[in-house]
This record gives sequence, structure tokens and C-alpha cells, in this order.
Amino acid sequence: MSRFSNLGHRLYQGEVSFDFVGRRKVWYSISGVIVLVAAIGLAMGLHLGIEFKGGSVYTVSKPGLTVSQAQEKADQVVSSHPLVQSTDNGKIRIQVSTEEPKSSDEVRSQLAEKIGVPLDTVEAQVIGPSWGKQISSKALTGLIIFMILVTVYLAIAFEWRMAVAALVALIHDLLITIGVYALVGFEVTPGTVIGFLTILGYSLYDTVVVFDTVKENTKGLTKQNKLTYSEAANAGLNQTLVRSLNTTVVALLPVAALLFIGGGILGAGTLNDISLALFIGLAAGAYSSICVATPLLAQLKEEQPEMKALRKRVLQHRAAAGKAEDAVAGDELADEGQPAGMVGQRGRAAGTRAKGRPSTKR
Repeated sequence: MSRFSNLGHRLYQGEVSFDFVGRRKVWYSISGVIVLVAAIGLAMGLHLGIEFKGGSVYTVSKPGLTVSQAQEKADQVVSSHPLVQSTDNGKIRIQVSTEEPKSSDEVRSQLAEKIGVPLDTVEAQVIGPSWGKQISSKALTGLIIFMILVTVYLAIAFEWRMAVAALVALIHDLLITIGVYALVGFEVTPGTVIGFLTILGYSLYDTVVVFDTVKENTKGLTKQNKLTYSEAANAGLNQTLVRSLNTTVVALLPVAALLFIGGGILGAGTLNDISLALFIGLAAGAYSSICVATPLLAQLKEEQPEMKALRKRVLQHRAAAGKAEDAVAGDELADEGQPAGMVGQRGRAAGTRAKGRPSTKR
């Protein structure tokens, strides 16, 4: 841990730096591949829960009844491939789609008979697809309003280029999360929608933290000729890198516990709905704030005329500094008795080696 803490200090001081912005084409390619895979998953279709497509839900309470046993009994009663899950309170939940030809009362009585419980212990609930449509419509409306407010806020607090970069990162995270959800085949429930909306806030928070540091680093940038905007933005990104990683790890640990222990070992299916969305979304949000949002921001800023002029001045300054170093190296070689014609051929490399030698001049 001390080494990691020391790395964070060195990143903040600029002693160590990872060129995230300069390698933006690599990150864009990786994101493109992931989004393409997610799009394929979406094309295959989401596994919508009964709340969205309608159907009947039967809840059975019987000590010792397992999910596999209930699945076997339900398959004998229902012909439309019922979905059997365990609930948080130890009951068994059987979902039957609207394609089932039997009536709800008929299915309820036959389930009670097959499982061996009194009829009044089997709870039945019929859900129409209109409820799911209302939830989907409200969630979509909330998402659109959220995106608009975020864009307006970032444009006012920072600038429109940062707003665009943050918005692209948010859409990037949503596409990846929904695509992975489709590929895994988890059921989309209201809990899933809550998870999707939750990751937006986290992704935005991580991006804003990075952008705030970038804004501080690039203040008055055009008054100097040593750093381009991309280099200054990359420095700011490195300063917040360890903080972003620490925040992500701390956020992922409890979510991983919900997903792998609560959903996988304990079999609490309702936990899987929200925990998978959170796990994928949090990881994608950390990646996008580092490898998508900031490089995209730097690319947009570099298109400004003043930033193009800055880049030109920086390159000219470095070229002039390089020539000055070559001239110094040539003088040192001349003092050592080297032919004058060798100075231009050896250049900076020879000068660098000469700097480490003691001069023969008395």
C-alpha cells in the first residue's frame, strides 16, 4: 500500500506520467470493440421481466422447498416455460407469461396440488404489460431530463466541450452496461432500471473530478510555450488517477459482494438485477472518465485556433531548445579537439555523452 501511495504522490507531482491522452486512438478502438459487442447483445434482445411484458406471479411458501424442486413441479403445470426464483424472505416465486392458455385460478390450484401446500398459501398476482410500459416511459423521460440538465450544468460550470465529452462518456457507459446485461441474459426488472440510473451519477461524478483538475491545470495555458493543451490535460488526469482508482475499488467491493455472494451463493435473484448493472456500470464509468472523456475533451480543445497556435509555439520552442543543446554539445566536442564537421553529424546524442565527461581543457 505504501508503494501505491508513493505512486499517487509521484503522479501528482509529475514525476511519473502515463500518456492516456496521447494514446486516445487505442482507447477509442477498445471502446469501439466493446460497444460493438454490446450492440450485438442488444440486437439479440433484452430478457424483460414480467413487470414489462405482463403475466402472472405465484408466490409459494413451504419449508425445505428448493428452486429446482419448484421448477420441476411448475413445468408439470405450466407449458410456457415458467421462471422460478427464490425471494429474499425464503419464498419461491414462479413467473408465468401471458402466453399460458390456462387461467390464473387453474394454475394456482394445480401448483398447490403438485407442491403439496394448501391453496390459500399460494399467492397469485396478475400483472398487465401496461404497467411496464409506464415504468419504461417514466425512466426514459427521467433519463432525457437528466442528460439535458447535466449538459447545461457542465456547459455553465465548465464549457460546452466538457459537457459534450461527459455526455459521450455517459452514453458509452449506458450502452456497455445494457449490452452486457443482454449478453449475460439477466432479467430486466424495475431494480435493473434503478441500477442503470444510479451508474449515471457515479460516472458523472468521476468525470467532473477529472475535469475540475484539468480546468485548473489549463488556466492561462496560452500565456506559456512549454505545454500543449493535451499535455496539460494528461497531467491533470494523472493527478487524479489514484483517486479515481481508489474510489472505483471502494465502490465495487460492496457491489461485488451483492453480485457474487448475495446473488450467486445465497441465490437471491432480486439482488442480481441491480448488482450486475451497478458492477458493470461502475467499472465502465471509471474507464470512460480516464480513457474516453478526457482524451475526447483534449481532441475537441486542440481544434481551437488558439490551441493550434499554442501547439505551434510549443513545437517551435522545443525545436529551438534542441538546436541550442546541439550547439552546446558541439562546443564541448570542439574543446575536446573533434573536427568541426563532426559536430553536426553527432548532434544531441554526442552532446549528451560529452556532458558526462570531464573536459581536457586546462
